[in-house]
Amino acid sequence: MTAVSSDIATTASPIPRPSFHGKARRPLNTYKGKTTTPAPRARILPTIQHEHREIEYHTRKILKSSDPDEQTRYQNLFIWELARHIIGEELVIYPALAKHVDDGQSRADKRRIEHQTIKQQLNACQGLQVTDPRFAPTLEALLDDVEYHFKQEESSDLPALEDELSQADSEALTSLLDRTKMFVPSRSHPLAPSKPPFETAVGLLTAPVDMVADIFRKWPHP
Repeated sequence: MTAVSSDIATTASPIPRPSFHGKARRPLNTYKGKTTTPAPRARILPTIQHEHREIEYHTRKILKSSDPDEQTRYQNLFIWELARHIIGEELVIYPALAKHVDDGQSRADKRRIEHQTIKQQLNACQGLQVTDPRFAPTLEALLDDVEYHFKQEESSDLPALEDELSQADSEALTSLLDRTKMFVPSRSHPLAPSKPPFETAVGLLTAPVDMVADIFRKWPHP
């Protein structure tokens, strides 16, 4: 098995994450009402599954709430999580899939097409106020496509990748994904390229603008 490698620079100072009560840090993981974190040194499959469940949880918090302030806070968190998750997969997971799995390139290409649809829907969602009558149907349509995409990855692509990776290589891929997400945009930019190295270059230019704007957005209370 070949060790995981990457051309993504990891020596630069990380871009600040959203600010909560004066502290620049990642939002609390609170899906199913509990603070949760993946196990240390987790393999890539449970790590991605964990991210998927969090994203779904944030969406349902929006749809179930009748408080516009709470909905807005979870809207921002949902966008922040999903946008970074998508680009992290495109920069880290899909190249690994293409490298290690026999039909991995075709799998990755198919998922990138699904990502493009999700990016366009997410862009529409982030442009709407939660009080807009178009918001709930837009979000529900996005959730349908997101859940289908997640199911395909979890039932087929990621298990195939895991089968080809050692424990150490899978853990290294998890670490690379986590580091990469520190440098990517936190909003949807559907016109940006979706393949390295152009995705990386555009992301490094776009991310600081998104991150500065994140400081002024509302976020769920810890």
